[in-house]
Amino acid sequence: MKITFLVTLVFGLLFVTALGAAEKNLTPQQQRMTLCNQQATAQTLSGDARKHYMSDCLKNTKTEPGQKSLTPQQQRMRECNAQATQQSLKGDDRSKFMSACLKKQG
Repeated sequence: MKITFLVTLVFGLLFVTALGAAEKNLTPQQQRMTLCNQQATAQTLSGDARKHYMSDCLKNTKTEPGQKSLTPQQQRMRECNAQATQQSLKGDDRSKFMSACLKKQG
């Protein structure tokens, strides 16, 4: 009985530790790298085109002709706002959702 309890306790601690490591906050540069990488993948860029796109994106220059690149915080705000609009949230519900959404990623 004690061994079962001890084994369960050890696995529980390992799980909580792994969970905490997964929720590590990313720096703005890491967030930008993730965002640029996702965008490049979505556009199926490879080779020199991908390198050029990633370079421009990480420098926060224009990612597409005529379109200003957004900072990671601005991009997150846009995504959260779009999700709140999709869910037709208004007033306090929208405020709570936006707060939670923005804290979740950053």
